[in-house]
Amino acid sequence: MTVEEVRDGRLLLVKIGPLGPVSNNVYIVADTQTNDAVIVDAPEGCEAVAPEAKGLNVRQVIVTHRHRDHWAGIDAMLSSFNVPVLCHEADREPYAQYVRGTLAEGDEVEVGSLRLRVLHTPGHTPGCICLYFGDHLLTGDTLFPGGPGRTRSNEDLQQEIASITSKLYVLPDNVAVYPGHGANSQIGASKAEYAVFAAKQHAPDLSGDVLWLSS
Repeated sequence: MTVEEVRDGRLLLVKIGPLGPVSNNVYIVADTQTNDAVIVDAPEGCEAVAPEAKGLNVRQVIVTHRHRDHWAGIDAMLSSFNVPVLCHEADREPYAQYVRGTLAEGDEVEVGSLRLRVLHTPGHTPGCICLYFGDHLLTGDTLFPGGPGRTRSNEDLQQEIASITSKLYVLPDNVAVYPGHGANSQIGASKAEYAVFAAKQHAPDLSGDVLWLSS
């Protein structure tokens, strides 16, 4: 496990991972002047988050989508932080017992003076969300370096591509991408990779683990 800190004005962004059997990332987003914070995702092994959040006023836990690896540590998370859990309405199940509020396209999550804009990006799951603030974007499992999140059908892949191109690739090229697993990227680099993919013909049933440069 490594801990990466990004500071940008009042913003403190802490990336913690890899955690759990499929190497998830957890993020803390905090305002360094008010010490208000939110935590994004709750995988197995997220007991590691509490020491990194020491001194912060954690207000909420936001889960980017309904897959088990992003929820597996929710009981441990809530044992450290007795706060509301939020996700998109379409991904409330099967964890509805934990959900105390939902987030929709265009909503803003207040973290002190910071505003995290919710982008609904269905495809990987119906309720996938990304969080955009300043020059930073938490993408959950919607977008990774090299390609989109895994899909179960070509219909899902096309929906995910539409989400990415219409909501993420319209952001400035310098926006940093922080995914739910693995390394960071930038919007400009991802757009360049996608251009290679878009220039090719693809099988009508393409889905699964798609890579922009080689699929």
